[in-house]
Amino acid sequence: MKIAESSTAASGLAWFKSSYSGTEGGQCVEVAAGSAAVHVRDSKAVAGPVLTVSREAWAGFVGPASWERRV
Repeated sequence: MKIAESSTAASGLAWFKSSYSGTEGGQCVEVAAGSAAVHVRDSKAVAGPVLTVSREAWAGFVGPASWERRV
């Protein structure tokens, strides 16, 4: 696992807001799939830190069936 210093390390990616995030703001995360890694950030702090994990680690976290539909 790696934490990037800012979202510029993961710029140019298509970010998706979590389906579990509410519409009223609050605690929301966004996810972007890169060719070798998956990036996660706080939707309220898009210029803030980005958590980067391997695609395999992400699939293990969310379950392969749900992730394969998005990629």
